[in-house]
Amino acid sequence: KISKTDPECGFFHKGEHKKVFAYSSNTACDGNNFVLAFELAPGNAHDSTTFLKLYSNLKEKYKDFHRVVVDAGYKIPAIAKIIIDDGKIPVMPYKRPMTKIGFFKKHEYVYDEYYDCYICPNEMVLKYSTTNREGYKEYKSNPSDCIKCSNKSKCTESKNSIKVVTRHVWEKYIEEVEDIRYSMGMREIYSLRSQTIERIFADAKELHGMRYTQYRGLAKV
Repeated sequence: KISKTDPECGFFHKGEHKKVFAYSSNTACDGNNFVLAFELAPGNAHDSTTFLKLYSNLKEKYKDFHRVVVDAGYKIPAIAKIIIDDGKIPVMPYKRPMTKIGFFKKHEYVYDEYYDCYICPNEMVLKYSTTNREGYKEYKSNPSDCIKCSNKSKCTESKNSIKVVTRHVWEKYIEEVEDIRYSMGMREIYSLRSQTIERIFADAKELHGMRYTQYRGLAKV
């Protein structure tokens, strides 16, 4: 059992109902199922926050890898930028938009790179407003346009009738990731995860007793 007071142990939601205190192992392997590097973290730490240490560890040991295949938890602009700027190819999966049912999806708002604005499905302009602390540029609609719009119920529930669309300052890297995803052969490459890294996790849990830890603290685990 893991103590609630262990500062290095994170509260982890396993499925919809089960909650446990746990650690997570972010792991990298090659096409032959050999573990190349790993980074241990509290269970409540998002995968994307531990990626940099894992990736740095991987680069120190191995210089000649060309593609980095990751799951949806790592699909954020910062990670895409790190991999692409390093001259390597990020292979990332489709990530379902987190949009309410019945509302317009983000891709239905068209970005105009020249004028740095968005065009809504009703062909109205959302102008740049500010950049928040998380690095997202905010584009806001004119409330006078939204009040009389017939699509308002599909667009925003804002009391002030302002639609806000965000775009990360490194969004172009995610767009490049999408271009790569549609390239020939990338879907087949991504599908190999089930035979490699997923198999490693399954073997670790079922064959090597790593489903539960007998110790506390990252060093001992």
